[in-house]
Amino acid sequence: MPRRLCLATVLIGCSFACAAGDPAPQRAERDWERERARMVDEQLRARDIRNPRVLDAMRAVPRHLFVPGAQRRDAYGDFPLPIGYGQTISQPYVVAFMTESLEVGAGDRVLEIGTGSGYQAAVLSTLAREVYTIEIVAPLAERARDTLAALGYQNVRVRTGNGYLGWPEHAPYDRIMVTAAPDAIPPALLQQLKVGGLMAIPLGTADRQELRILRRTATGTETLRTLPVRFVPMVGK
Repeated sequence: MPRRLCLATVLIGCSFACAAGDPAPQRAERDWERERARMVDEQLRARDIRNPRVLDAMRAVPRHLFVPGAQRRDAYGDFPLPIGYGQTISQPYVVAFMTESLEVGAGDRVLEIGTGSGYQAAVLSTLAREVYTIEIVAPLAERARDTLAALGYQNVRVRTGNGYLGWPEHAPYDRIMVTAAPDAIPPALLQQLKVGGLMAIPLGTADRQELRILRRTATGTETLRTLPVRFVPMVGK
């Protein structure tokens, strides 16, 4: 399990933010904590996110340290933000919805496709035993790796590579989360998910997508929940 965020982690986070060249006015950690609490109350609880472990994770993970300095003042807004290279960090509600829908247990091994900033991996790491996350854009993978390490998330492994192929060396996975949209479920990901395991995956084109929460069965999959969404397209088929 990852270290809990504490004063030492906050100091590391401050050093990380300064090194990243945050142009926004410096804020005390208590100010960021208030913004996270407001995000949880107004954006998550108000939209029926109820799992206390998920709410605690969203309240604890410092989202502002996972976005570029120029976007930091908007880190807790009710919208996605650009993180460079044509990629985004998802809206907080979408992060919470996907996380809650996967019902991540403390002993679970989770695969994430599309590391991006590393924020979703950090949220998952507070809930799961192990998180394996893959990012195809090398500079984003390196940045996420550095951020997660600086903030003390020790149970996350970041790989630069093609998420369409999954990470077979550590399969099978109890849960798989996909944060880029293919037009169909990648066969490798379904093969790497345990029977009975859950997958969150957006499917569709750039103009029309649907987030599906799926359970793998002995004969295929069953759909448990859906939500209209818009993610960046999956590349690297």
